[in-house]
This record gives sequence, C-alpha cells and structure tokens, in this order.
Amino acid sequence: MSEIREGLASAKAMENRFLLPHWLALLAEISRKAGRTDEGLAAAEEGLREVRTNGQSFSESELHRLKGELVLLRLALCERDEAEACFREAIDVARRQSARSFELRAALSLARLWQSQRRTDEAGRMLEEVYGWFTEGLDTPDLVEARALLGELS
Repeated sequence: MSEIREGLASAKAMENRFLLPHWLALLAEISRKAGRTDEGLAAAEEGLREVRTNGQSFSESELHRLKGELVLLRLALCERDEAEACFREAIDVARRQSARSFELRAALSLARLWQSQRRTDEAGRMLEEVYGWFTEGLDTPDLVEARALLGELS
C-alpha cells in the first residue's frame, strides 16, 4: 500500500496522469482488503475524478464496483442503495466499453448484494445472463466464483 502511494505521489509530482485511475483502483482494492474503508473510498473517488478529468476510462467500471464494495463495508442499511447504484453504474460502463470481465465482477457484486436482500431470483437471472457470455477460461477465479454463486442462488 505504501509503495502504491509513493508511486502515485511521484506520478502526480511529475504531472504524469497516465494510468492514475488504474493505480487508484489498486489502492482502493488493497484498502478494502485491509479493512481501511475510508482510505479505499477516497482512492476510488479520486480515481473517478481522474477518469472524468482526463478521460482515461479503462478502470472506470472497476472504480465504481470498488466504491460500491467499500460503501457496503460501512454496514449501514441506508447505504445499500448507494452501493447498488455504484454496481449498476459499473455494469453500464463495462457494457459501453465491451469489458466483459469488468461487467462480470460488477454483476457478482450486485448479485451478492441482492442475495443478502433475499432477491435471489433477480440476482440469479442477472448473473446467469452475464456468465453465459463466457465460453472459455471457465477456470478463472471470477468465473469460478460466479458459477458457485449461481449454484447458491438456484
């Protein structure tokens, strides 16, 4: 985490904005895994600002997904709507970019949220639609996770 922060600081000092959203997404993910919700949210929001400012949208879907995951970590019921909005935006961005893997990740996050809300039929239909696009690489972690969740939802 500290190495990513150092790299971000160096890139900013040199006014090198190339790939900043990607590195901020990595920082948000690491922060999420470390339980540093506020730091992760700050990184995701900064990454989304960079996307809007510089137009580097490669990591936009992932940043929305991570923001939603971090919002859910707060465990406040009122924030579930915000998390769902983040996941839906992540799916929409991924679809516009034809980024199937990012769409799958966002769909997994949304399906888990809906599962926790007992919206299992809706979650299963949505996830099955996205999962069905993949015909190879079915042993990758995201697809294995999707298949397992589909099993739970059915």
